[in-house]
Amino acid sequence: MSTASTGRPSLTARRREATWYEIAEAAADLFSERGFEATTVEDVARAAGISLRTFYRYCPTKEDALTPVLTAGVSTLVEELALRPASEPLTEAVQAAFTTATAGTRYEGPGQTARLIQVMGGVPEIRMRWLAAARAMQDRLVPVLAARTGRPESALETRVLAAVLIDAVTVALEHWASEGGHEPLPAVSARALALLRLEE
Repeated sequence: MSTASTGRPSLTARRREATWYEIAEAAADLFSERGFEATTVEDVARAAGISLRTFYRYCPTKEDALTPVLTAGVSTLVEELALRPASEPLTEAVQAAFTTATAGTRYEGPGQTARLIQVMGGVPEIRMRWLAAARAMQDRLVPVLAARTGRPESALETRVLAAVLIDAVTVALEHWASEGGHEPLPAVSARALALLRLEE
């Protein structure tokens, strides 16, 4: 069955995501143990149990090895927000979308995902990719917010709101990871969103 008919990603998509995370986890292990510069693409591919060709099919460069950790969750956030009822207050809608986007064992407690985010924030070359990915998600969020608020996509208010929301959830993820993932991630994101006072 297709994704559209089941509401779930296809088997191929799930396998692709699993491979992405295997590469990311192998890269994070090596980057934290040896350092980013001392780790080669060959090292990452070998640790992930894949060929160099497969690595480059998923990651154009070494700097891209951890990008899926961010993009997968934020991309799902945008998709989930688009599905929320238009009458729902924006803060509640974003929180519900974020909770759904980060549901699952990867975010349930301290562990690999928290460490991956720590590594992503600690290596300048990777952080640049992270910021670029966040900006791409911000651009995807603009039409979703325009539809909810009734403002044009080009409006300053719409674009600033998209930037603020993406920054808020990104900082929430970083804070959650820096604290070792001990506090439930939905609680961290709720605190971050409450600071924005969107409904005032």
